[in-house]
Amino acid sequence: MKSIKWAIIASMALYVAATSAAMADTLASIKKAGVVKIGVPQDFAPYGAVNGDMQLQGLDIDVARLVAKGLGVKAELIPVPTASRIAYLQTHKVDMIISTLGKNAEREKVMDFSQGYAPYNNSVFAAGALGITGPADLAGKTVGVARSTFEDLMLTDTAPKTTVIKRYEDNNGLVSAYVAGQVQIIGTGDFVAYSLAEKTPTNKPVLKYVINVSTCFVGVNKGEGPLVSEINDVLTASKKSGELNGVVKKWLNVSLPEKIATTYQ
Repeated sequence: MKSIKWAIIASMALYVAATSAAMADTLASIKKAGVVKIGVPQDFAPYGAVNGDMQLQGLDIDVARLVAKGLGVKAELIPVPTASRIAYLQTHKVDMIISTLGKNAEREKVMDFSQGYAPYNNSVFAAGALGITGPADLAGKTVGVARSTFEDLMLTDTAPKTTVIKRYEDNNGLVSAYVAGQVQIIGTGDFVAYSLAEKTPTNKPVLKYVINVSTCFVGVNKGEGPLVSEINDVLTASKKSGELNGVVKKWLNVSLPEKIATTYQ
């Protein structure tokens, strides 16, 4: 029995070692291939969207290219649905995620994160006439969210039990639902809502309350320390040079917050 026990322990140790080695080789594999596969948004303006020429554009798109350039490799941008961003990473369809990714304790169990690179507040917006100042005011009301976003997770935790949370598969679905009048209350990012206001000038979504002051991070698979370290080096250099601030101002019309601009890990 002892020999069987030690054989099992030895096998587990070898598996862990092999898995760790494979993860640690991700950066080397990227450098060897000369290409980094980056999951990015395509339906989440101004962070990532498709323009009239069917080309990706947005803050996350520019940051993805900035990171790839800093790593000395070509960027292969792979549009990822919000709800399955992490699945794309865990199944190695992408090497990293740059897609308005927030950080929390649950995600930190399966992922590693870079330093922050952009602001992103999670808030509740609604038609101006609706009197909403906090979670209690959502009782008995329907709130639209994009599935598996921070807004979805946090409203599920904080809204009254009588609140109906209507989940759309992506941000396009959520935006279309608001424009069509299917929902009057939405949980989304501030800058996304401001962009939406341009599409609905007669029914602009008004900020009701901030759920969480958040930050965007680059996400990689758990245990990829060398890759995180090099991404951080790239982001730090871009913060100090002012390049990252220029990207943020270009797409969000605000400067990179000092807390993010001076954090290098």
